[in-house]
Amino acid sequence: MVPEQRSQGYAGDLTAAEAWELLSREPDAQLIDVRTAAEWNFVGVPDLSSIGRKAHCVEWQSFPSMAPNRDFVQQAGAALGGRKDVPVLLLCRSGGRSRAAATALASAGHTRSFNIAGGFEGDLDRLHHRGQQNGWKAANLPWKQT
Repeated sequence: MVPEQRSQGYAGDLTAAEAWELLSREPDAQLIDVRTAAEWNFVGVPDLSSIGRKAHCVEWQSFPSMAPNRDFVQQAGAALGGRKDVPVLLLCRSGGRSRAAATALASAGHTRSFNIAGGFEGDLDRLHHRGQQNGWKAANLPWKQT
């Protein structure tokens, strides 16, 4: 399922399962993980090796200051080989930073920029834990520790 263009400028939100299906179906589709290096190292990253690819890691903000990465659009564009027409799926912890990154890429001319709603770890549950309700891990999609 590919959602319609939304008013926020990017192509729309996908669940983690929809993102996996799109990555599996479209050979040009790319995943960019916009979390911080600390998150990649301590929480893990999506493992796309079973479909012959890897996730690109490009910080939207830098830990520990969480200062914006002013070179994000340029770095993401380089990871995409300069192509602005490929489906690019953006992932963060729960979907907020990746939504902002999807909007930034759409504003820079990336016509198929999607946010993965729920992110890698998903929303907080009633016990204030992540990973059980939604997101990449809750969907039991492949991931690994770096």
